[in-house]
Amino acid sequence: MVWLAGGASHVGTDRPLFGADGEGPRRTVRLAPFGIDRGAVTNARFAAFVAATGHVTEAERIGWSFVFRGFLPAAEAARLPPSVVAPWWAGVPGAAWHAPEGPGSSILGREAHPVVHVSWNDATAFAAWAGARLPVEAEWEHAARGGGDGPYPWGGQPPDDTGFLPCNIWQGRFPDHDTGADGWRGTAPALSFAPNGYGLHNMAGNVWEWCADPFRIRSLARPAQARNAAARAEGQRVMKGGSYLCHASYCHRYRVAARLGLPPDSATGHLGFRLAWDPHPR
Repeated sequence: MVWLAGGASHVGTDRPLFGADGEGPRRTVRLAPFGIDRGAVTNARFAAFVAATGHVTEAERIGWSFVFRGFLPAAEAARLPPSVVAPWWAGVPGAAWHAPEGPGSSILGREAHPVVHVSWNDATAFAAWAGARLPVEAEWEHAARGGGDGPYPWGGQPPDDTGFLPCNIWQGRFPDHDTGADGWRGTAPALSFAPNGYGLHNMAGNVWEWCADPFRIRSLARPAQARNAAARAEGQRVMKGGSYLCHASYCHRYRVAARLGLPPDSATGHLGFRLAWDPHPR
């Protein structure tokens, strides 16, 4: 982990790309000192948690989870109905943290990759076992900026499809063709790619990361209030950082201020978490 001094900081941006997500306005905050993991929780760490506690994830109890269709054999992808929200997802029976693409897949060789198919409830259970917690959004953004103030963890230059590849996102035409120019199709090791100024890896791309906060948009506009009502009804929580499926052509959410919200029992193949720590862990 990395210990950060806290102090005056900010959350959000005055130049939102997705205003409906509640990326703005920029707000001043004051943070207490805190620690944050250098990388997302890995398959190996989560396996140790399961072995010690017998924890069964919500995806396992529900019996299925969302997998990117491009990772499935063509026959299986054709057989499974697409998600009504995003057709590049398929609900795969048996997909879970230890079988990321469903039965027959495994995490063998991916022990150092971020664990996926974990819900917010799974993540908080792991954090409690570890004596830690999930970061709040303001802590996550402060850590992601790495001491700078650019829209990305490394500064102001946006990634592209061929030359500047500082993180694990999509390159090519989404969702049909990922060139893998950054070296990965799907997750990359949690400590891959150059760290930001605080020594933290993959604060942009790779996997979305759960935060502790309830999802809320700070606006009195009617659409924002309707979104907030739906988020409250479902108990939605904040996700940050984007994933290996993000591309500027449709989901430019690998920026520090970008955010989404999902119900706490949600699980997908591109959603994980990292831990935050108080100065005196329990």
